Amino acid sequence: MNTEEQKPKKTSDFKQLAAQYFRKKGYKVEENISLEGYRGISRSFDLIIQKGRLTQGVWIKDWSRTIGINIVINLDKASEEVGLSNPIIVGEKFSDHAKAYANRRKIMLLTKQQIIQSLR
Repeated sequence: MNTEEQKPKKTSDFKQLAAQYFRKKGYKVEENISLEGYRGISRSFDLIIQKGRLTQGVWIKDWSRTIGINIVINLDKASEEVGLSNPIIVGEKFSDHAKAYANRRKIMLLTKQQIIQSLR
């Protein structure tokens, strides 16, 4: 039961770390946001970040496994549905297919390591 209680806190810590990273970069950060899409479907984002006119959706995946292309595609679709561009996924590691798709679609893949190094 202890393990179950600790998991959400770990993800919450990771989310706070990501929010701190974006604030340091000059973004306005909102957490746990749901936006209604063009077709009336609600889309959820861990963070919505805003700088100037640019508003981006962020998904944070605190997984020990590699993040695959399906997650990147789903974020791309969710962002497009609510009118956000250049979405961001924060995670531990990404598959080669996920990296290739993200590169083509201008989706930023940000690793936990990059965030930690930037905050030092």
